[in-house]
Amino acid sequence: MKPVERKIYLASKSPRRRELLRQIGVDFELLLLRSDGPRGADVTEEVNADEQAYDYVTRVANEKAGFAFDLVRRRHLKPRPILSADTTVAIDGVILGKPAGKEEAEAMLNRLSGRTHQVLTSVAVRTYDFEASVTQVSDVRFAKLSPAAIQAYCATTEPYDKAGGYGIQGLASIFIEHIEGSHSGIMGLPLFETADLLRQAGLKLP
Repeated sequence: MKPVERKIYLASKSPRRRELLRQIGVDFELLLLRSDGPRGADVTEEVNADEQAYDYVTRVANEKAGFAFDLVRRRHLKPRPILSADTTVAIDGVILGKPAGKEEAEAMLNRLSGRTHQVLTSVAVRTYDFEASVTQVSDVRFAKLSPAAIQAYCATTEPYDKAGGYGIQGLASIFIEHIEGSHSGIMGLPLFETADLLRQAGLKLP
């Protein structure tokens, strides 16, 4: 495998993933996929019938990487590793996506209150001669939340662009009693696993 430069394509709109890549010194160029519009999303994030959370998040991350790879080829862009990722939250086998509004966000937080749930982030990396993905699973335990705390949190902008209706890096950090797994994975990009995939793809990392 020929070594590649230290820059990658990031097929993700998440500002948190950008921050995490910068944290480990990975330079990137955004390769944004369409999430809506007249022609619809480039990769649908709808859950298939009877699809489990692990299978769902792994499939979506790989589909995003595959679409981005085809985009690079069609546009004749400079070959670089392509990184995509997807994060979801699950409890009792039910996938919790991004809440559509305040009522749904409050319902999600009520469900998570005082209980342990799973946060799953799948990372996919693809080049012309390498293709692999890994899915990291963390357990997160919430404290018992009062109705007032849930309502106050849902009155902010935080819950509405995040799976499960919360972000560990924001105000909801005070809700979390314990985590077992990867803090960066819960944010949206498990850095240990990501760095390992990028090394395998030829990127020079410490």
